[in-house]
Amino acid sequence: MLLSLAMVLAIKRRSARLRRSISYAYHALSRYNIRSININEMAFHSDRQCVDNCRMDRRSLSKLCYLLTTRGKLKGNRNISINELVIYFLHIIAHNVKNRVLKRQTARSGETISRHFHLVLNSILRLHNILLKKPEPIPENYTDDRWKWFKVQGCLGALDGTYINVNVPANDKPRYRTRKGEIATNVLGVCTPNMQFTYVLPGWEGSAADGRVLRNAISRRNDLKIPQGN
Repeated sequence: MLLSLAMVLAIKRRSARLRRSISYAYHALSRYNIRSININEMAFHSDRQCVDNCRMDRRSLSKLCYLLTTRGKLKGNRNISINELVIYFLHIIAHNVKNRVLKRQTARSGETISRHFHLVLNSILRLHNILLKKPEPIPENYTDDRWKWFKVQGCLGALDGTYINVNVPANDKPRYRTRKGEIATNVLGVCTPNMQFTYVLPGWEGSAADGRVLRNAISRRNDLKIPQGN
């Protein structure tokens, strides 16, 4: 009698473990399918979808992934590929997507998304020598009318400030409020005629004037250096 009861209990426990294993495998497979479908729809279905979601076509995306792997030291793992890391990163910065939104789309936790975002960001920063081009003087025979006023000897490009909306604590909002009433950070950028950035200074509050940001860019430790043109 006792032996029969023990056998029944053992069979029930084994059946319960088997059901849990099957359930876990089913949910894991479901998450994998969700991620695969999501990645294909975001980037690999067509160039148009890739541009809409990542702001670049599939060819440019492949080049960026290659650079991040070979020069940026970005590594994937068995749970996420390089392509998936980069696509999620580009989607976040292109559309200001929040973690709580993306975690539903990707079946991942917010902590995982945040950690992966910073992995790609660190790899991007390692490519600054490649992505930030050295300026070259604008030639006198340059045909673009937008730069006709810059055809002076030694002109290397143009600089301007722009506002980028940010989320800050309530007690910091007055400092980040722009003259248009938006909560933003004032970013100084310097670019060449073909829109290649040669200098970027982020971090200033939206209430700061452009002149103040420029003075800080020139006087800070890693200051804005103006190369001599030809």
